[in-house]
Amino acid sequence: MRKTSRVTGWGLILLVGCLLAGCTHSVVREHHVALGSADARETWLGNQVAVAAEAQTEPDGFALLANGQEAFAVRVGLIRQAQRELDIQTYLLGDGQTTRLVFSQLIEAAEQGVRIRLLVDDMGAVGQGERLAALASHPGIHVRVYNPLPVGRGHVVTRVLASVVDPAQQHRRMHNKLWVADNSVAIVGGRNLGDEYFDANDTRNFADLDVVAVGDVVPALSSSFDLYWNHGLAQPIERYHRADAHAWQGLKRDLAVWLDEHADSEYFTELRRQPRHSPPWETLHWGEGLAMWDAPGKLAAPGMPEWQTTLLGDLTAATELNEQLVMISAYFVPTERGVERLIELAKQGVEVDIITNSLASTDAAVVHGAYAPWRRDLLESGVHLYELRPEQDASTSSASDEMRVPGASASALHIKAIRFDDQLFVGSFNVDPRSIFWNTEVGVLIRSETLMPAFNELVDTGRDPSISYQLALNDDGQLRWRFEREGQPEELSDEPGTMWQRFNAWLSHTLRLERWL
Repeated sequence: MRKTSRVTGWGLILLVGCLLAGCTHSVVREHHVALGSADARETWLGNQVAVAAEAQTEPDGFALLANGQEAFAVRVGLIRQAQRELDIQTYLLGDGQTTRLVFSQLIEAAEQGVRIRLLVDDMGAVGQGERLAALASHPGIHVRVYNPLPVGRGHVVTRVLASVVDPAQQHRRMHNKLWVADNSVAIVGGRNLGDEYFDANDTRNFADLDVVAVGDVVPALSSSFDLYWNHGLAQPIERYHRADAHAWQGLKRDLAVWLDEHADSEYFTELRRQPRHSPPWETLHWGEGLAMWDAPGKLAAPGMPEWQTTLLGDLTAATELNEQLVMISAYFVPTERGVERLIELAKQGVEVDIITNSLASTDAAVVHGAYAPWRRDLLESGVHLYELRPEQDASTSSASDEMRVPGASASALHIKAIRFDDQLFVGSFNVDPRSIFWNTEVGVLIRSETLMPAFNELVDTGRDPSISYQLALNDDGQLRWRFEREGQPEELSDEPGTMWQRFNAWLSHTLRLERWL
């Protein structure tokens, strides 16, 4: 009797799910691989890379993308410059002016014969199914979603409800962010597809960081994309959303009308000033890069993996740390073991700087609640803590604009970068248990003498008191938040943030959610 009731319950869940979002459809799933190296060299981008590398002795070239508008212009440029293929991997897909322009450009590129592969984490694609299916109806565009659910796809609420069937599996997400054009130029870093990542949102934008990469490291990144694309967890969007064979033509028309109506926006006007026929870099810093990524099957593995088998394990094995550790992490959850290690490093004479979000600036107060209790221990050991302010005083600071967020009333940090002495890691990896155990991540570990000063400028900006709080302890051991307003030093004794943010941080700490964040 109990078995019958259980079966009936599952049937009701599936029935409701099908009513909400439709069941799966039979779709052929093809095996794809990246463009071969010889063919890549024959493309315009491949030739530009070859010319840039002629006089170099190092195998890889890199350029940092800290400015949001520049980061978007480079992406649009790569769509226009690609001749054979464009691979895009992202955790989140927003609906805004930047994404609509990207979709329009992808269709234009496909019309010119470029093969497009778009891989989106299924949770990040909630509510976008119909549009993605229309996009994928073009014969040159292929769209897959990672770790999908066939039910509850229309809205985040229904998706969360559907996830209760298997919460452990649905907690795990593909967090990778990667662009590769003609297997010649790659972008890897922290930016998803959405206005707030490219300084295009009117209310809230993210300070973020990508790296443009050329050279031997690019085919390795392409290999990582192929592994994810061909893994069983990556499923064609058409299995969950029907679209007519020529639905892409209607999408193209709708996008053209919308873009024409907004053509005079300040953002698009500035974008049109960007050169269309120059390579996607001004200066390349040459050195050696190591592409690193989690195995795509990490999301399907039973239980929590050993950290040594994750990207963090590979990163630890590939780096040495004797002098300086700099962590810029949007979400910083060090855990007890991590705090012990940081204190140990500080006692050994390693200079440790950590830049993260303040409670007032973060978009995840529950994460802040798992970090905040460790601050006093870290400060007492000599670790330096900086927290980005939501409002930034640009009137008097001499710091560069690299971490400033223009055009919005609030800002937040979204950068994921770690310096280990003379090596720099840039990718999608946050310093938190979620990135270590539950998500998959990707990044590049770089050794380049000329790139490091450019990164140091970004760090100096992040530590500038006009945009960040520097945390300190007073004589009584109480936390203080020091900063500058209009050039004058100020100090807060109460943590900046709203009552709602404080409640969420308190709740996270009280419920001991640390390992899940």
